Amino acid sequence: MKNIFNGYMNDNLKLELWQKIGVICFIISISGFFGWIYEFIFYYFNFGCEKFYWQGGNFLPWINIYAIGSILIILSTIKFKKNPIVVFLIATLSTGILEYISGYLIYVLNDGLRLWDYNTEILNFGNINGFVCLRSVLFFGISGLLLMYIILPFGIYLSTKLSRKVFLTITILVCSIILIDEFYNLLIASTFKLPRARDIYSQLGINYMTYKRG
Repeated sequence: MKNIFNGYMNDNLKLELWQKIGVICFIISISGFFGWIYEFIFYYFNFGCEKFYWQGGNFLPWINIYAIGSILIILSTIKFKKNPIVVFLIATLSTGILEYISGYLIYVLNDGLRLWDYNTEILNFGNINGFVCLRSVLFFGISGLLLMYIILPFGIYLSTKLSRKVFLTITILVCSIILIDEFYNLLIASTFKLPRARDIYSQLGINYMTYKRG
């Protein structure tokens, strides 16, 4: 693992195309799940430690914006990975912009719908229009360090230790299941008037946060 990390840090590690594909699938799967865990725990405390709420809109514990953010962080910081401070600053800024733009577009395109609103949450210092706050972007910056110096190198390490067939089968299969789940709940269910994860889980008594408009 140490040799892999050193090769990664010093740009001496050359990955084949199949390894890159597998690592990307690995990152998409892990980062979306990581974001789900973070929100699952945070909102438990945010709402007074009375109940847990299922996060996101999928059947599986995975949130798309964290996966998108992880790819954005990798693309924007990979050339600066030898400098953790620069990585932290770029990750903080880029994900903050992503979060603000995403929240604003959802608000504008869906008649004032807010999927998150920092105006009503704890630790919301530095709040900008409810779409982004200092606590969220600092968490994203720290998560960027975790991604670039632990998760990504570990994914690369797995690609060197597992056979091509095993590594690609696991990573692509898991990522595909997640994306099918996402695609169904985001597009297919609404297009064909089918029940979404939120509908089914709510009927089973699982708690969901109530989204609001305005």
